[in-house]
Amino acid sequence: MGDNTMLQDTVLRLDGIANLSSPWVICNENHRFMVAEQLRACDRQPAGIVLEPVGRNTAPAIALAALAILASGDDSVVLVLPADHDIQDLTAFHATVSVAEAQAEAGRLVTFGVVPTAPETGYGYIRRSQPVDNPLGEVFQVMQFVEKPTVDVAERYIGTGEYYWNSGMFMFKPSRYIEELEKFNPEMVAVCREAFAKAEVDLDFTRIDRASFEACPDDSIDYAVMEKTDSAVVVPLSAEWSDLGSWSALWDVSDKDKHGNTTRGDVITYETNNCYIQADRKLIATVGVDDLVIVDTDDALMVASKDQVQDVKAIVGELKSQQRSEASTHRKVYRPWGYYDSIDFGERFQVKRIVVRPGAELSLQMHHHRAEHWVVVSGTAVVVNGDNEIMLTENQSTYIPIGQKHQLKNPGAIALELIEVQSGSYLGEDDIVRFKDLYGRA
Repeated sequence: MGDNTMLQDTVLRLDGIANLSSPWVICNENHRFMVAEQLRACDRQPAGIVLEPVGRNTAPAIALAALAILASGDDSVVLVLPADHDIQDLTAFHATVSVAEAQAEAGRLVTFGVVPTAPETGYGYIRRSQPVDNPLGEVFQVMQFVEKPTVDVAERYIGTGEYYWNSGMFMFKPSRYIEELEKFNPEMVAVCREAFAKAEVDLDFTRIDRASFEACPDDSIDYAVMEKTDSAVVVPLSAEWSDLGSWSALWDVSDKDKHGNTTRGDVITYETNNCYIQADRKLIATVGVDDLVIVDTDDALMVASKDQVQDVKAIVGELKSQQRSEASTHRKVYRPWGYYDSIDFGERFQVKRIVVRPGAELSLQMHHHRAEHWVVVSGTAVVVNGDNEIMLTENQSTYIPIGQKHQLKNPGAIALELIEVQSGSYLGEDDIVRFKDLYGRA
């Protein structure tokens, strides 16, 4: 929605809520460095980052986070937030969180029901029951959770005044969540306990045991707990909330020009209407098109009809079936020391832009199949090249032959940026032999 990523927006919108500790984040292990870098970039230090080896839906994910928090000696109320929401009215959001906190302190499992503004068919709904005594604001017992309805059913829901959009946000004590989950799905809790007990701590990361967690049942928190517990309550939320689960949903809430177009980046339109167009790198020009989503990133260009944009997962499936790298690897790859951006590549060469954070360093390593040439663009580099250690500044370079031990360090106070040119018979990331590493990868 702006300059920040949605993960950063999720964390930053918590500023102003009293007594809030550092956030815990749970994500796939492949996203670990990206998550850590985004939190560092917005000056937020996480209490911990829990890494799922495989996805098993929200109920086990939240269980792992709850176990991690309890293991830290804390059973304070937790606020569970997906990282794909947009909330415009932060004052109303903070006030609603305060209303929910008292209920969670009393041992209830709170869900936030968004007061509907339209008969939306893309959301599930929560039907409220009897009001709960709460001097801070409205709270209701939960009667039922219902699936995404048709338009006429959604209109009927709104007409009763008893239904809210299911936001997917929750609040409860970790111990109460585990207690209720164990009551209805003891197998899931047992697997999560075993997987967490066998987890390994790596820097800020808690690596959940893959062999154990792969056996975990796949279920959402709604099905596994909230629909079954008698401790669920719903707090109405009216804070200009949107669940941005698709590009068309992003178009819905974005600013538009007089032709209904949302454009980001270098875009020129002619006879173009009701489109979402995002240009990350190069100019996008459109002529005579309507109702499209066009997104150009470092990795790929996507063009989709706005009413079929959810079917992008079919393209992902095709990429995986063809074993194409786009399904799993981005052009920009985050590492604990910074990131690299693959600028160009051919049959026997690859060019990368490497950015190393101040005080960080790459591992002492060597390659069997490639040589490397490093040119410093900005900052200062300390380079171990065989038996020599040298310092390089802007416009200086060094050559690293095949099989030579080498290491790159940034001793400075600003980011180190350099261009790396690789050449050789094999340029894969698995051609790295590490001898020493700050981040436990040796």
